[in-house]
Amino acid sequence: MKQVFKRPTALQERENHYCPGCTHGIIHRLMAEAIDELGVREKTIGVVPVGCAVSAFNYFNCDCQQAAHGRAPAVATGIKRVLPDRIVFTYQGDGDLASIGGNEILHAANRGEKITVIFVNNAIYGMTGGQMAPTTLIGQKTTTCHLGREVAETGYPLKMLELINTLEAPVYLARVSVHNPQNVLKAKKAIFQAFAAQHQEQGFTMVEVLSTCPTNWGLDPVESMSWLEKKMIPEFPLGVLRAPKEDKL
Repeated sequence: MKQVFKRPTALQERENHYCPGCTHGIIHRLMAEAIDELGVREKTIGVVPVGCAVSAFNYFNCDCQQAAHGRAPAVATGIKRVLPDRIVFTYQGDGDLASIGGNEILHAANRGEKITVIFVNNAIYGMTGGQMAPTTLIGQKTTTCHLGREVAETGYPLKMLELINTLEAPVYLARVSVHNPQNVLKAKKAIFQAFAAQHQEQGFTMVEVLSTCPTNWGLDPVESMSWLEKKMIPEFPLGVLRAPKEDKL
């Protein structure tokens, strides 16, 4: 019988440790498929910082470098400049990229560094205990805002992709989700295009992936998918904000 579905070679053969219903595993697979399809696994280097993202190097079957919290874009910049023929990506959560790493990502994007950023947005700090993140929604309850986020105290959720879209240098910016099969397919297309643009030496690329965090949201996996669709997508609209050529998800 012909095998039509198999593990990407860019993923290691091991079970992941993520919480039930967490979509990090889906995102890992989509990235691995893109790397395989481009045939660049042997020259790909991943950079992972602190947070749930820190464990990504356990799953990708390529060289990886750990970075300090929020500093993945700076580390990736150094690697890419020293080894310009490599495919370099960062894998970052919202607490990492949008908070302590906000300055790093904006300047890397503004310089047009030829790296690919995969930004996992679940609107909360995951690994460290469910605190409010820069992307936490208004009214959303976390361990550091028990009554829900209030604009008067902490402002509005940061839309990092829209902020970066104000810069001139980036070449590909997209926001996707992985809460159902249709959107998983769109997410794969966006992730592939981000890596392909780097492979063609076009410049800075970034894909924001809306993701679930059932444990810290206090929901079961199915409820989490529904919450993402009903609450997160209206706040963080899906689509391609910028592409080298006309292309819509």
